[in-house]
Amino acid sequence: MIVILVAAIFGCGVALVCAYRGARWCLNRIAKSLAVVPEHVMRNATVERFVLDMAKEKPIRFTAEQLTGITRNYSMRLGTGGFGTVYRGALPNGLAVAVKVLHPGLDTKTSEEQFMAEMGTIGRTHHINLVRLYGFCFDANATRALVYEFMPNGSLDDYLSSARRAGAEVSMTTVAAIATGVARGLRYLHEECQHKIVHYDIKPGNVLLDATLTPKVADFGLARFVSRADTHVSLSGGRGTPGYAAPEVWTELRITEKCDVYSFGMLLLKIVGRGSSFHCEDDAASGSESSQPWFPMVAWTRYEASDLMELVLPTDVDDTRSSSREVVERMCKVAFWCVQQRPAARPSMSAVVKMLEGEMEIAPPPNPFQYLVANLWINVVSSDVASSQQSCLSSHKK
Repeated sequence: MIVILVAAIFGCGVALVCAYRGARWCLNRIAKSLAVVPEHVMRNATVERFVLDMAKEKPIRFTAEQLTGITRNYSMRLGTGGFGTVYRGALPNGLAVAVKVLHPGLDTKTSEEQFMAEMGTIGRTHHINLVRLYGFCFDANATRALVYEFMPNGSLDDYLSSARRAGAEVSMTTVAAIATGVARGLRYLHEECQHKIVHYDIKPGNVLLDATLTPKVADFGLARFVSRADTHVSLSGGRGTPGYAAPEVWTELRITEKCDVYSFGMLLLKIVGRGSSFHCEDDAASGSESSQPWFPMVAWTRYEASDLMELVLPTDVDDTRSSSREVVERMCKVAFWCVQQRPAARPSMSAVVKMLEGEMEIAPPPNPFQYLVANLWINVVSSDVASSQQSCLSSHKK
């Protein structure tokens, strides 16, 4: 009995020592993987070597002091969004970066959810049409920031708006290539990642352009992982941008990646109408008031009348009238399929890419806005009935 007891105690002791050493080893590995990179390491590495190393490693953890130096005390602001402000910076080796600092005014839960959404999604993906996350800073009591690759041509929204203000003409070939790149990025998120990722906020402001106008999907603050075995995602509330978010985002709690397909369709219509006086933001479905007709509905009307070219600016010298007509018609037909009311009627992003690239024939789409016309008719009838009832009531009182 004594021998057995001693052996048992000795065995437990050995097990505890092994467990302790194993835990220490794991913690050391984690700490090493998230260790702050010394500035001299970044300074001595060439940009090419640094980017190559980044492709093999996890995002780098920066200190708040390093970010202050990288951004020159946050002196150059690039823009501000709902969750944070973006500043331009440069690593010690000269690599240009964009530093997104989460708003300090956000409550802790919202700030952490935003941080984890971006780190957990874009931090695990590598694709030419997705913005690259270089690193992060997480200080529980102060700075929470994400360090991205810098996009010299800004957002697609800014690019189209500045071209319009300057009176410059952007060829349909160029914008079609940008749209196809965005579609490839979404195809990767939906169909090629280990876990399906739904972005939930596809719009021109969240598409960035590099020096060669290669588009990169950005801002993953609302993104969600979805198991490929799941048929839908349950949400506690609506998310996305009115005018681009799918109708079911606001009306149902069980949605799919087809929400991104709808938003991409609206983005296509925005690109097509870049030179028009109409805008996709005038969301008839959301009830926003505007003196201008809703561009997607106008585009459908023009499509039915075989008059789509009236929607866009004259093309530049790189496009012929016939080729522009073909590109515009293809983009509009794809867009009309993407914005169908029923999610099941919308194509997958792989099918969208094939249609945009001309590898798949595009069937004539049904009217995607029929439900809006029906709802408008019901509202008008209901209004007339209410007016009649009020008149009858007034007459009865008299």
